Amino acid sequence: MTIRLPDAHGALRTYEPRTEPLAPTPGTPFTSRTVFSAAHVVADPYADESPDSPAAVDWDATLAFRRHLWSHGLGVAEAMDTAQRGMGLDWAGAAELVRRSAAEAKAVGGRIACGVGTDQLSGGSLAEIRAAYEEQLAVVEESGAQAILMASRALARTAAGPEDYLDVYGHLLRQATEPVILHWLGPMFDPALDGYWGSADLDAATDTFLEVIAAHPDKVDGIKVSLLEARREVELRRRLPQGVRCYTGDDFHYPELIAGDERGFSHALLGIFDPLGPLAAQAVRALDTGDTAGFRALLDPTVELSRHLFQPPTRFYKTGVVLLAWLAGHQRHFTMVGGLQSARSLPHLARAYELADGLGLFPDPKLAEERMKDLLALYGVHR
Repeated sequence: MTIRLPDAHGALRTYEPRTEPLAPTPGTPFTSRTVFSAAHVVADPYADESPDSPAAVDWDATLAFRRHLWSHGLGVAEAMDTAQRGMGLDWAGAAELVRRSAAEAKAVGGRIACGVGTDQLSGGSLAEIRAAYEEQLAVVEESGAQAILMASRALARTAAGPEDYLDVYGHLLRQATEPVILHWLGPMFDPALDGYWGSADLDAATDTFLEVIAAHPDKVDGIKVSLLEARREVELRRRLPQGVRCYTGDDFHYPELIAGDERGFSHALLGIFDPLGPLAAQAVRALDTGDTAGFRALLDPTVELSRHLFQPPTRFYKTGVVLLAWLAGHQRHFTMVGGLQSARSLPHLARAYELADGLGLFPDPKLAEERMKDLLALYGVHR
């Protein structure tokens, strides 16, 4: 069987899907690395939504996907940008997601960390920004989940300089009951975060970030860095205080960063591990045995898919992630909160399918092929 796929120039070409998937199996937690997958949300396709209405989430399918990730030993990073935080999912929806997912994690023994931000606000004073963070921190801590202090659009807009970041984050770290993960999300993921930590100069921003950590190392479990610059991440992790982890958020260079070098390695908190979950878990288990070559052999071939999904505008990577979840059978439709399924072109989606199929990511390749053909037909590409 073959399928006709459009290329970037609008021409159709023939592709022959694979017939056998890879067969990674669920297993025990990892021993060499702490690994989180930032998970997407499944929209309710039957909800009568308007642009101003709250996000309609299919809670059963959303939680089932988290159980899938936990079954392979991965942790879940919840209510992050992969879950369309700030791109269709508001704070009320995120709070419900945190509560439900944390309860599910407790029920199945899964690891979970949840995003804490300020998306109740569009702006505000520093005092209002601190209060917004505090509200969300309380929800996450009351749920029993670990907190991830996310970058704040409101703070980026309001802060006059590095001292305001030091003040706000210092206040939050003093309040946190357990060590948190600090998240530095670059402007390629969210243009509103340009100049975070008080400077567009990344060297100066890094110094401020490290100053925040150095003031409260006992309250920082680790940092999650999403700048898509491997060299910068390596340099940053070498400057961290003893005991503070680096969780890579680099969806372009994750195999080399997780494998590490003679001076250390990164743990992982990655959006690409949403579609790669079982394969990523298999790779990390190879690393657990000291088989770095086996780890790289499994994970290096996935980078082409990741770079494709995260190509500019990078913030729309969620569309490809949800497409692959649908093709893999984890949800019954390709619909997203806020209509974001339309954020990528058909050639982009077709290439995502081809790359994922080549990696064996679909448990049922025939189902994935039929669903891709259905999508193509909607665009006028007939069988």
